[in-house]
Amino acid sequence: MAANSVPRTAVAAWDKRWASEEGRADWLDPEPEIRALVPILRARGARAALDLGCGVGRHALFLAAEGFAVEAIDGSPVGIAEAGKAAAARGLTLGLREGSADALPFADAAFDYVLSWNVIYHGNQGDTARRLAEIWRVLKPGGLYQGTMLPTRNSNYGIGRRVAPDTFVNDASEERAHPHFYCDAGGLVALFAGFELLSLAQREHKQPGSWHWHIVAERRVA
Repeated sequence: MAANSVPRTAVAAWDKRWASEEGRADWLDPEPEIRALVPILRARGARAALDLGCGVGRHALFLAAEGFAVEAIDGSPVGIAEAGKAAAARGLTLGLREGSADALPFADAAFDYVLSWNVIYHGNQGDTARRLAEIWRVLKPGGLYQGTMLPTRNSNYGIGRRVAPDTFVNDASEERAHPHFYCDAGGLVALFAGFELLSLAQREHKQPGSWHWHIVAERRVA
């Protein structure tokens, strides 16, 4: 994948999903783990937050309602539009941008907290590493990252065309017609070399076999 790009198939799939009420229905409530991190963020004095891959804004809206100054970015123009509508309806202020995770339009050390839920593994290992480098750049030293990755334990690992190491495209699935990167524990630790891993666990999402790494990590000072 080229730098600074979002796969067109991914954007098309997200746009189609976010355009319907039915498609948005499962993506409106914040994840419990993100709710649970708020007291920790407050105890650390966190103020500025980035929701990277915000979709229709479920987490960005939640964080704004909790008093954080929130920037939100996504590759889907439909998702950004829906997040904007929801923010206006709730009287919340969000900084909303359409864009890519590969080159974030923010200054170094701009955020106390970066959230990226089910996002940065859409690509190959190099894409994922570049996105993590951007997350590290925009986080303040000691800032927290929270997000997910795909483990090789996930039931979709190995299904479809292998387009790069541990990276597969399933042309038979609209949701997976773009690259997905999977990694084991050793690979994940290597990718997060610029971070201190504070919490790392595998959790199954709604579908059987839908295992994901759940990660909370602190940006190292250097």
